[in-house]
Amino acid sequence: MSKTAVIRCVLSLILIGYLVFALFWADSMAAREICGGIDVHVLQSPTSRNFVTPSEISALLKEWKLDRTDMPVSSIDTQKIEDSLEGIDNIEHANVERLSDSRLRLTVTPMKPVARIFDNHGRSYYINRQGKRLTANARFRLDVPVITGAFDSVRTPVSLLPLISRIASDSAWNAIVSHVAVEPGTRDVLLVPMIRGHVINLGEPDDIDDKLERVMLMYHKVMPLKGWNYYDTISVKWRGQVV
Repeated sequence: MSKTAVIRCVLSLILIGYLVFALFWADSMAAREICGGIDVHVLQSPTSRNFVTPSEISALLKEWKLDRTDMPVSSIDTQKIEDSLEGIDNIEHANVERLSDSRLRLTVTPMKPVARIFDNHGRSYYINRQGKRLTANARFRLDVPVITGAFDSVRTPVSLLPLISRIASDSAWNAIVSHVAVEPGTRDVLLVPMIRGHVINLGEPDDIDDKLERVMLMYHKVMPLKGWNYYDTISVKWRGQVV
């Protein structure tokens, strides 16, 4: 090996050693840097406005002693911050990132309700698509579909969300239906129209398109002749029938 090659090899080893030392030193310094604060950002939307504010989040972190600006940023349990915030009912998701300036960025997604529930025990609450609850109060007044009635492990409010979504996507049915109800005992799913005088019994919340089509046919061909108050119930729970 030539003298020049030896020198290049030695310089390369020195450079590698320097880079390893520099990285180790930088990591060591970063690990000792005190947290410079937590920047709180709340992702608001029309259906989550006022559910939670940055000042409320900051107050919660202080109350839980998770606003640790007195310790190295690398020692802060960011997972605990996320889990603690996601454990309260008006927050859907929380994410914590470590920034290059030794601060933390906390991004919070408030709960996004898709329906309001009134159960047969007198309770009222909102739910999101995953079924997480938010207790209804005067602060949160949202124009979302309403589901009422008796619920159990089989007929849950979440199980009716596909039906709610189908009705909302159809301008005609969205204008017709006042709310969705679950009948005690039978657990039949009922559509309660804006037009008083009758309810629509769907039975199970399946084959929705076919059932709604049968009801609409009844509306167009029979109800104008019989009158809207002639029937108290229109049942399409059995396949191919309107009873």
